[in-house]
Amino acid sequence: MLKRRFIFHMPLDPGCLLERDAERSADRLGCAAVDFPVAVVLPAGGSGERMGLATPKQFCTILNRPLISFTIQAFERLSWIGTVVVVVAKENHDLMLNIVQKCNHTKAKVVHGGTSRHRSIFSGLQAFSSTTDSLTPKPKVVIIHDAVRPFVEEDLLLKITLAAKEQGASGAIRPLVSTVIATTSEGYLDHSLERAKYRASEMPQGFLYDIIFQAYQRCSEFDFEFGTECLHLALQYCGTNAKLIEGPPTLWKVTYKRDLAAAEAIIKETLSMSACIIAGAEAEAVELAKALQKNLNMMETDVIQCAKESNTEYLSKTRNFIHISTTASNFLGTLDMAKRFEDTDHARLYPVVVVWVQLNMTKQSVDSQKTDELTAFRSLASEVIQGNVLLYGIQIDHTKVPEQWERSVERLTQITVALIRDRNAALTGQLLHA
Repeated sequence: MLKRRFIFHMPLDPGCLLERDAERSADRLGCAAVDFPVAVVLPAGGSGERMGLATPKQFCTILNRPLISFTIQAFERLSWIGTVVVVVAKENHDLMLNIVQKCNHTKAKVVHGGTSRHRSIFSGLQAFSSTTDSLTPKPKVVIIHDAVRPFVEEDLLLKITLAAKEQGASGAIRPLVSTVIATTSEGYLDHSLERAKYRASEMPQGFLYDIIFQAYQRCSEFDFEFGTECLHLALQYCGTNAKLIEGPPTLWKVTYKRDLAAAEAIIKETLSMSACIIAGAEAEAVELAKALQKNLNMMETDVIQCAKESNTEYLSKTRNFIHISTTASNFLGTLDMAKRFEDTDHARLYPVVVVWVQLNMTKQSVDSQKTDELTAFRSLASEVIQGNVLLYGIQIDHTKVPEQWERSVERLTQITVALIRDRNAALTGQLLHA
């Protein structure tokens, strides 16, 4: 087996993507520290007026999945978190149930919300009030989070949870980006606040369940209709002062249409951090694999020989595969790979990219390829895309002229990186030339 690995410092984990060793370690730490039941309430009944779209933002699609699915997964992947109660408007109940089923969210329970944010949160909390319902056992600590904040890190969740257990309430905060000012009734400046003394209240927030449930039982109709701050309710009606914890920059909320594009870019970037290069037995294929890996110096990569060695060990490490072969018919081996993805649910939540690289040893051009071979390749791409597998093809001509070979490998690298990062379904089934 050929093996060489490039590792670079990863950006902050959005908290909902690939499970890596570091994440598994953090989860084990969470299991050790959190020895009491924890649940989540996700209010998702908003209409998304500021988004300017007909579809509420929590149901807008990123990489074939609704935004809210990424948020649910951020909590579901942690073994120390039990039930995730998703609160939606009555008219979106069936839609949410379909999302839960399609994305296999086994911890999610869907309930109807109210006419305001606080009414919806209270509806979510009431789902735990019946101890006879085994699907929603009463938790010790409940985390309240926004359905449109998918990038929540497990380290912060652990801090919020433990602080809530000790103090009764806890919440994430961030420094203010802009100075807050007060205006007169005529529209002039009245005064400004000293920004260094204030913080922005963010999500997630954690509470002892009995405290926040009691606060909602005691709060006024005015609070239900116009209130937004759960921490204030705990303080006002239960005398519980929250422990405030500085959160990371990734806590931002998808509010406007442009935020959807930003969220998609973050997810794509995280999915593009690693790749598995599978080389055929031929010496030329191995040579190309080494050259390609050297050029992919900003991506964590593994190289293995022979597609049969691409076992489940590599499926768990990446969602990007580069298969190098010297014969046109070898692309059929990707069908077996696609079946493995289906069997292991590897492509259920995130699209898997398979780049088939045909190393042309005969100088035969793409245009002179047999029509039936290209048709079979496109047919296979159309088939596997139904299972969320994106199949691309690149042809590269082998040459012993060093300068030409280096240029070809560089073009191959650029095309491969672009396909992996963009994950454009419209390009599947295309055979490009490096």
